[in-house]
Amino acid sequence: MTRKDRTEGIYSRREVLDESERKQYYLIQLKELLSYGYRYSEDVKKRFDRAQFNVEKFKQLSDLKHIPILKKKELIFLQSMGPRLGGLLTKDIGELKRIFLSPGPIFDPEDRHDDYWGYTEAFYSIGFRPGDVVQVTFNYHLSPAGLMFEEPLRNLNCAVMPAGPSNVATQLDVMQKLRVSGYVGTPSYLMHLAQKAEEKRLNLRKDLFLEVAFVTGEKFSEKMRSQLEKMFDMVIRQGYGTADVGCIGYECFQKNGLHISNRVYVEICDPDTGIPLKDGEVGEIIVTAFNKTYPLIRLATGDLSFIERAPCTCGRTSPRLGNIVGRVDTTARIKGIFVYPHQVEQILSKYEEIKRWQIEVTNPGGVDELTLCVEASTFKREDELLHTFREKIKLRPTLKVLAPGSLPVNSKPIEDKRIWD
Repeated sequence: MTRKDRTEGIYSRREVLDESERKQYYLIQLKELLSYGYRYSEDVKKRFDRAQFNVEKFKQLSDLKHIPILKKKELIFLQSMGPRLGGLLTKDIGELKRIFLSPGPIFDPEDRHDDYWGYTEAFYSIGFRPGDVVQVTFNYHLSPAGLMFEEPLRNLNCAVMPAGPSNVATQLDVMQKLRVSGYVGTPSYLMHLAQKAEEKRLNLRKDLFLEVAFVTGEKFSEKMRSQLEKMFDMVIRQGYGTADVGCIGYECFQKNGLHISNRVYVEICDPDTGIPLKDGEVGEIIVTAFNKTYPLIRLATGDLSFIERAPCTCGRTSPRLGNIVGRVDTTARIKGIFVYPHQVEQILSKYEEIKRWQIEVTNPGGVDELTLCVEASTFKREDELLHTFREKIKLRPTLKVLAPGSLPVNSKPIEDKRIWD
């Protein structure tokens, strides 16, 4: 398949709506969602009533600002408040297709309709085409990451190799024997595979057959993109989304921002006041997915970005998100996994020897590394702690035991030292 075959074409008519059509589309989708959510979701009804928000008076997009923002961390508490995940769902759990569990812990429901997570148009935009053999390296256990990308790939008539984060030697062997043409995973894991392949004296261009990659879950620098594309001679584009709402945005071949998916409405708001900001101003990404089963209306992602509406030469007319420039809170996304300070505290509270702790995140060579620093006079349960940490948070850190008083007095629970060139 030629590079041109992968970089041309539009998957959905909704990707090229003009300004008036798009505004009307948003209004219709939001009106239906708000009415349905108020009628069938106990949580939505409570939120609207507390805010004295009347669905019948929703007439224009700016009216959405009268609905209180829902913080992602609130889901942990809300889901424990009773049936139907605390009233967040509009149907019984037994009517769903699957229920996943993400760090937090937060349950992620999946309904039975086609492409629930909404990534098909994203994969097409990035360059996946019928006949591709695609290796998915995201986890298939408990969290939705692996399975959420399979259905859109099948919609595009691709074959999927559900590799998960398995042994590197196995990954490379599969890539060679199946002549895998597509990769789905984090950018740092792709870099890790490249480094290990070169150690085995494999020629990345001749011995492997990768042509296109969808990367997500981590910040993706242009330096890393350039390195990887040159090493593999392939197209690498990124997507953006969460396990709560699915696809939010994706790149096209022009790589000038993330086209906002037609399945969501996105606002950029001041992180402190919640007031919507103007185009171009940096603020928190607030997303409302047109999902009647799980209506997370005005969900705060915790990520910082801005909106760009200048025309894109690819032909798509949807507004675009600029780069994800940071996080609002102390949560960190490491190897595609959200790590919450309270999770770490729950684990370490069982070890009386540990007086204080800090997580340090670095990315030498573009690959995320996680170090758990603990202050303790003596500590002999390292293996037990590392096993528990990996079991609860799905990541295995390097453990560093420090003498009491080594950490700064006002140190952050998660110190992100990653460098993005």
